[in-house]
Amino acid sequence: MKKTVYIITFVLLAFPLFSQKRKVQYQPYADYKLYHFGFHVGLQAQDLILTNSGNTTPDGERWFAEIPGYSPGFSVGVVGDLFLNPYMNLRLTPTIHFGDKTIHFKKSAGGEEVKAGIRSNYLSIPLDLKISSMRLNNYRPYITGGVYGAMDLGRKKGNAILLKPVDYGFEFGFGCTVYMRFFRLAPEIKFKFGLADILDKNRDDLNNETDRIFTDALSKATTRMVVLTFNFE
Repeated sequence: MKKTVYIITFVLLAFPLFSQKRKVQYQPYADYKLYHFGFHVGLQAQDLILTNSGNTTPDGERWFAEIPGYSPGFSVGVVGDLFLNPYMNLRLTPTIHFGDKTIHFKKSAGGEEVKAGIRSNYLSIPLDLKISSMRLNNYRPYITGGVYGAMDLGRKKGNAILLKPVDYGFEFGFGCTVYMRFFRLAPEIKFKFGLADILDKNRDDLNNETDRIFTDALSKATTRMVVLTFNFE
């Protein structure tokens, strides 16, 4: 009796799925190409994880830094995809991220505040493993993760804060491939976390030694970024 109830329940639950009309699948063999290329564009927000040093200035004051808000930036890059098996692909996606961030320095006493803007144009070269689910008509969700190396092409000396030109870290994200008649569109969200301390403490480029108090107020800075891209493949 229990087996009969289980069978009937399964049929009732599965019937809506079996009864759905199968849609025409665009590009049914596109996922089985050994390799393919594409491009992507999107938006991103850059951030820094700042560690305050707690150093005291000659006048006995301390400065503390934070980034209270985010400014959206623009990203553009290319996609190189290598087929491993029906569910896994290896992807190389060189990308340039154009953006900036503003650090707010506050004095411990008196409420004095100084803002330092930093423009960073990162050339990022990630190597990711993409793991996809089974295809459902013209949709296929996936997750991705890997490592990246990056170079700051917008680095400019003489600013209150100077970042090192090279960074590296790991990233992960998720998206969904949408199969169109002539191409595949994949909206994707990715989270990037830098592992290197990119705060440049060697400030021989400063003309005014009093500006060194902002660098001395920090002991470490690491990057992180949220990226929304639209892949065309």
